[in-house]
Amino acid sequence: KRKLLKNQKGFTLIELLAVIVILAIIAAIAIPAIGNVIKNSRFNAIKSDAIQVISAAKLYAADNDVKSGQTIKQNDLAKYVDDKDSKLTKYNVTVTTGTDGKIDYQLTGEGSDGGVSVHFKNANLADINSAKRTSDDVTIGK
Repeated sequence: KRKLLKNQKGFTLIELLAVIVILAIIAAIAIPAIGNVIKNSRFNAIKSDAIQVISAAKLYAADNDVKSGQTIKQNDLAKYVDDKDSKLTKYNVTVTTGTDGKIDYQLTGEGSDGGVSVHFKNANLADINSAKRTSDDVTIGK
C-alpha cells in the first residue's frame, strides 16, 4: 500500500500558489492595457463620426449652393449622415474660406462614448485627423 501512494503524481500546494501568483501578475499588467485600447478605440469612433459629418456637409453644400460664412445645422444633414449609431450628439458645420481661397468646413459639437468625451470647436478635417487622446475629455479645434 505504501508503494502505491509514492507513485501518485500531482501538484503541491506551493506549485499551485506560484502559478496563481504568476497569473495575478499578468492580469494586473494586462487589464489596464486593455482598458486603454478600448478607450482609444472609442475616441477613434467619435473622430470617425466627425469625419463623416464633415463629408456629409460637403455633399450638402454642393447640393444646396451653400456659401462661405453659412452654418449647416444638424437637422439639415439628416439625410446625408447615417447617425443611427453616431456618437456625436449635437453639432453643426460652418463653411469658411481660408486665406488660400480654399473652402474649409469647421465642425462644432460634442460626442461621447463609454466615458470618453470629445468636444469639437471649429475643428477642420486636419484638426480631427491629427488629434490624439490625451485624457478621457479632449477638445479638438481652435
